Amino acid sequence: MSKDDRKDFQNKKDEQLEQNRVDDSDKKMTTNQGVKVSEDEFSLKAGERGPTLMEDFHFREKMTHFDHERIPERIVHARGFSAHGEFEVYESMKEYTKAHFLSDPSVKTPVFVRFSTVAGSKGSFDTARDVRGFATKFYTQEGNFDLVGNNIPVFFIQDAMKFPDLVHAVKPEPHNGMPQAASAHDTFWDFIANNQESAHMIMWAMSDRAIPRSFRMMEGFGVHTFRFVNEEGKAHFIKFHWKPVLGTHGLVWDEAQKISGKNPDFHRADLYETIENGDYPEYELGVQIIAEEDEFNYDFDILDPTKLWPEEEVPVKIIGKMTLNRNVDNVFAENEQVAFHPGHVVPGIDFSNDPLLQGRLFSYTDTQLSRLGGPNFHELPVNKPVCPFHNNQRDGISRHTINTGQVSYHKNSLADNTPSPASEEEGGYKHYQEKVEGRKIRARSESFKDHFSQATLFWNSMSDHEKEHIKKAFSFELGKVESKSVQQQVVDMIANISSELASEVAENIGVNRPEGGGSNYTKSSPALSMANRTHSVRSRKIGVIVGDEFNGQDLTHILSELKAEGAMPEIISSKLGTLQGTNDHELEVDHTFLTCDSVLFDAIYAVGGKKVDSAFEQHAQQFIQEAFIHFKPIGATHEGKKWIEGMKEHDGVILEDDANVFTDKFLESVAAHRHWNRQLVHA
Repeated sequence: MSKDDRKDFQNKKDEQLEQNRVDDSDKKMTTNQGVKVSEDEFSLKAGERGPTLMEDFHFREKMTHFDHERIPERIVHARGFSAHGEFEVYESMKEYTKAHFLSDPSVKTPVFVRFSTVAGSKGSFDTARDVRGFATKFYTQEGNFDLVGNNIPVFFIQDAMKFPDLVHAVKPEPHNGMPQAASAHDTFWDFIANNQESAHMIMWAMSDRAIPRSFRMMEGFGVHTFRFVNEEGKAHFIKFHWKPVLGTHGLVWDEAQKISGKNPDFHRADLYETIENGDYPEYELGVQIIAEEDEFNYDFDILDPTKLWPEEEVPVKIIGKMTLNRNVDNVFAENEQVAFHPGHVVPGIDFSNDPLLQGRLFSYTDTQLSRLGGPNFHELPVNKPVCPFHNNQRDGISRHTINTGQVSYHKNSLADNTPSPASEEEGGYKHYQEKVEGRKIRARSESFKDHFSQATLFWNSMSDHEKEHIKKAFSFELGKVESKSVQQQVVDMIANISSELASEVAENIGVNRPEGGGSNYTKSSPALSMANRTHSVRSRKIGVIVGDEFNGQDLTHILSELKAEGAMPEIISSKLGTLQGTNDHELEVDHTFLTCDSVLFDAIYAVGGKKVDSAFEQHAQQFIQEAFIHFKPIGATHEGKKWIEGMKEHDGVILEDDANVFTDKFLESVAAHRHWNRQLVHA
C-alpha cells in the first residue's frame, strides 16, 4: 500500500461523513423533497377558521417526521455518549493475525467509540453504580470490526440463554416501574442469589470499577475469548484490553450519588469538554494471547465469560493506541444510530465457542433490525464501512444505495456471475476450521461450574480501602432489598468468597451471620487493584475558591504552573464577573457556589481574599469539608488557610504560602487522586 493510498484511506471516513454533514444556517427552508417552503407557521385551511386540508403536504411531512423522530431506545446501554478518533498499531502483529489494521503501523484506522451505562434508560444519569459499555467501531480497509466490550472483564452469566432473565431482573420492577438505573432492589439480588455463576461479576459491580471517575479513566475489555488467525492459518486464543493512559480511577459512592443530582451528564460532559479543549483521551490496546495447545493448562476454562485470565499468568501485550479527537456533530445521527455487533469481524479475527458470545452473534443483528427499522442500518453514515461493499441484497426500509443493473442473484450468467465471492488470497473471509463433534445437548461443561475461585481472587487482590468500599456497597444495595430471605441468600452466597465480607454485611443489614464459609483460595492478582494504576495530574479539574483582594502575584503563578502540568483549574466565587487582586491582577470567575459543587472537582484549592464576608466563608468551608470526606486533595495559601486549619495534619492537605513549594506539593497530592489513609473527621 503506497503512502498516497494510506493517506487516501485515512481521509475516506471523514470525507464520507462530510458528505452527509449539513449546515442549515443562512439557507432557505425546503421540504425533504427540496421544495422551498413559503410558510411554516400555519397549516393549509379552507378559510381562516376552516378545517385543515389533507392536501397540505408540508404539514403532513413535518408532523409525520416529528411523530417518528424517536427510535426505540436500546433495551440495555440506552444511555451513552460517543466520540470519533483514530487507532494506530505500534508494531506488526502478522505473527498472530492477518488483520491488516493490526499489521501495518503506518495506517491510521478511523474509529468511533460509544461509552454507556447498562441498566438505566436514556434519560437516567451518568454516575449510577453499573457496568459501563466500551464499544469501538474500527473502519478498516477490509471492512468494519466492532470490539463490543465493557469496563469489567467478566460477565454475570455463562450462557446467552439467560441474558433476558438477567436484564429483566436488573431493570425497574414491572409492578411499579422502580427503581431507575439501579440494581439495589429485590429482583436483581434474587437473581444473583439464585444464579451463583454471577458471584465473580457481582464483586466487580460492588467495587469502585462500577462508579468510574470518567470514561477517560476507565479500562475496557472485550470480555469474550476470540481468536487471532495468521496467514498460515495458525490460531491463538486472545482477549482484548483497553488501558487508559490516564490510569483507572473511580468515584466514592456518596460522591457519585450527589453528582447524579448536581450534574446527571457528568461523564458525557467530561468527555465532550476535554475533547473540545484538545486534551484528547488516549487508550492503549492490549491483547492476552494463549496458544491453542495450551487451552487446558489453567485452573479455569478460558472460554468461560465469568472468568478472566490473570495478567500475572497471561501477560497483556500492548500493541497500539487509540486517540479520541473529535466530538460527534449530532447526537442522534451518530450516538443513537450507531449499530455495534460482535459478529462484525475482519479476516484474521475469529470467534471461540464461548456460549455467551455465540448467543450475542445472533442477538445483536436481531436487535438492530428492530431498533433501526430494517436491514439497511449499515447504510447510515456512522455505520457505513470505509471500503466499498457489493452483494445481491436489495430493497428494505431506508435503502440508500441505488443498485443498477438487471441481476440481483448468484449464480448468474447475465452479469458474468458478479458480484462473485473472493478467494482467501483475495481477502475473502474464511472461518477458522475448528474440529467440532458431539451430541446435541442442553448442558454446561463441568469446567464452567467453579463460581467462587475467581470471585475470591478479586477479593484477595483488593487494597484495604477497596475492600471497605465493597463491604459498604453490598450493605447499601442489600439494605434496599425488602425481602429478608433474599438478603440472607446473598449473604450466604458471598460467604463462599469471604467470611469477613459476609459477616460484616450480615451485621450491617440485620440478617444472620453465615456459619462457617470462607475460601481456601489464596491467589491474588495485583493487576486487578485500581490502587496499582497510573496516577496523573493531566486533565484533573481543580476548584479554586477566590475572593476579592486575593494575592494576585502568587495565584497567577500557581495557576500557570497547574495549567502547564495539564490540570484544569476553574475559579469559584460568590458571584460571576471579575475579581480584583493585589498588584492590579484580575481574574474572571467561572462558577459561583450556587452553580457548581465540590463533588464536580477532583481537588479544591482555597485562596480566599481580604474582602470576603461570612456567607462566602461558610460556602467555602462546605466545599472543603465535602472534598475532605471524599478523600480529595485540598490545598490552601494565604487567607484560604484558615478554612482548613483543622485538617492540616491529614494526608493530602497542603498549607503553604511559598508559591513554588505549594505548587510542587499540591501537584503531587492531586496526582494521587485520593488520600485513603485520611481519618474522617465528623462534627
